[in-house]
Amino acid sequence: MPTDYDKGAYPEPPRQTPVVDKQTALPNPAVILSKLFYYSVDLPVTTFRDAVDSIRSKNRPVYFHQKFRRVPDLTECQRGDYLCYYEAEMQWRRDYKVDQEIVKVVQERMRACHQREGSSYQQNCSNEIQQFTEVTHNFQSRYGDLGAYASGRKCLMKQKERMIAAQAQTA
Repeated sequence: MPTDYDKGAYPEPPRQTPVVDKQTALPNPAVILSKLFYYSVDLPVTTFRDAVDSIRSKNRPVYFHQKFRRVPDLTECQRGDYLCYYEAEMQWRRDYKVDQEIVKVVQERMRACHQREGSSYQQNCSNEIQQFTEVTHNFQSRYGDLGAYASGRKCLMKQKERMIAAQAQTA
């Protein structure tokens, strides 16, 4: 502090922390209750949970890598086989979600490269940009314009229309 300050307006802070003056010799009841709760409830519950967690961590099933068998698609189902229709629809939905995640991962990679490279991202991230455009084009050609109620049957019809259009162009 400067030497020419107003000592009445800005008193000096105390040099040492004052000692707490106890009024009574009895212990604080809040401290007693908190320690009683800790040792009677919290400590046993925490110990039990830690023991259970250590046992469960050894026997943890790997649920996030569940593998489904590939089922036949709608073109391979017999007429009137509703179970096959349902399985093909569920397979299509899983494939749709996987393709969505692939697009998200490639987009994340492209954005990370863009962020990392700054203004020269077009020349340094050309592989990521090319991969992103290819993946989005493939996703759009397969799932685009299906609408909110997309299904495996609609996607198959769209694929059939694309094949017919391609044949018409070559002929």
